[in-house]
Amino acid sequence: MTFQEYPDREMMFLSLADRLAGELSDFLRRQDRVTFAVPGGTTPGPVFDVLSGIELDWERVTVVLTDERWVPADAPRSNTRLVHKRLLQGNAAQAQLVPMIADDPTPQSALPGLTEGLTPYLPLTVLLAGMGGDLHTASLFAGSAELAEALASDAPPLVATRPAGSEEWRVTLSAPVLRKAMTTHVVITGPEKRAALERAADMTVEEAPIRLLLDQATVHWAE
Repeated sequence: MTFQEYPDREMMFLSLADRLAGELSDFLRRQDRVTFAVPGGTTPGPVFDVLSGIELDWERVTVVLTDERWVPADAPRSNTRLVHKRLLQGNAAQAQLVPMIADDPTPQSALPGLTEGLTPYLPLTVLLAGMGGDLHTASLFAGSAELAEALASDAPPLVATRPAGSEEWRVTLSAPVLRKAMTTHVVITGPEKRAALERAADMTVEEAPIRLLLDQATVHWAE
């Protein structure tokens, strides 16, 4: 793991957005299209705001969510809504978003179609991931009944999962998809998450799913 500390959050958001755009641009010079995987949650919003204003050949960028809650695409908790509102604006409005939600009542029935739509854009080119205070990343949660399936070396690209004790289903990229990203970044803020990240060093990936990414990631942190 490479750990990058910043003096404040604004500097981190600006620097991280610039680095992500630079990596996407570098790959676009070598290939026709790139796939940019992004998280939901509150932390990446400011990064998206900066990215959306950067000049890039966004028509050749495919955006993929690392995970999505099984809620309507316009629901306040929808990651799809967040990406449309904060990233796919301005210059980045020309990027293509791969759906991770459908009209099906359950994610299980929608997985074949969602997987078919995702597969042409794999492997991920640039992955930006988040981390919860409980050490989950994407929707890989310690203690969930579906974690073993999602972590398996032969896991399908997408897995339906839900945190232990929750009634809300989610769809997440599986471990093999996340691990095969060409470049990986994790963004976190605050002392609590830094302390949690440090604890993860002595835990298994089943206990701390974020460990899945740490040996290949640059972690970006600001107080």
